[in-house]
Order: sequence, then structure tokens, then C-alpha cells
Amino acid sequence: MLSPSLEDYLEEIYRFSVSHDIVRVTDISQKLNVKLPSVTKAMGKLRAGGYITYQKYGVIGLTDKGRQTGGYLVERNTLLQEFLRTICADCDVAAEAEAMEHYLSKSTIVSIQRFTVFMKEHPAIYQRFVDYVQENKRINKER
Repeated sequence: MLSPSLEDYLEEIYRFSVSHDIVRVTDISQKLNVKLPSVTKAMGKLRAGGYITYQKYGVIGLTDKGRQTGGYLVERNTLLQEFLRTICADCDVAAEAEAMEHYLSKSTIVSIQRFTVFMKEHPAIYQRFVDYVQENKRINKER
């Protein structure tokens, strides 16, 4: 099982690998705003876990396990952002999803996905919810 920090590294490696042919430690360092030694240490742990291939000062590659897990992590983050928008959360959606994603069980993620899909498939019900949220916000402002 990956720590939240290692999940962040793997998620960014996956994202970067989708749009770039080569992924290097410096790319991940810049994207996550962490120092190179921290990234190097994390790469060692991800390599030991079978998620990446990596030679010091070399290119980072994803194994099948790393690609599968990285894809899941990106999908989970996307789902949580979509969920927060669906429930009309008044927050920094990206930051909130990032805070939530490491601490929710897979069954909770599945439930969130079901809820989000349900709301998409039932726009009339979803509109009632949105109207309720807006009315509630209006009432709270008047207080």
C-alpha cells in the first residue's frame, strides 16, 4: 500500500507520462514543488514496490502495475473533483479533492461514483438539489 506522498508522486508520473515521452526527476520535482533528493528517495520506494523503472539520473518509466495504479489515482482525483462540483461545494475543488483522496476507502469512492452518475442520469433530481442549495445559500446570507 502506498503512502499519500507516494500516491502523489505516482499520480504525477502517470500524468506526465501521458503527455511527454520522457519523465525525469526534475520534471516531478518542479511539478510537485519538492527538492530533488526527496523525489529521488520516493523513486527508490516506487521502484522497490514495482511501480516504476528508474536508474539514478535517468528516465522514469511506469511498469504495468505503475500504469494501472497511476491511472486509478488520476481517475479517483477526477471523480472527487466532479463530486465536489456536483454537490456545489464552495471550495478550491482541486485542493479539496487532493486532501480527500488519500483517506477514503475504495467502497466510499465507489459510492461517490454511483452518486455522481445517478445525478447525471437524473437531471431533474439534480436540478432540485441545485435549487435547494441556492435557496439555502440565499437564506443564510439574509441571516
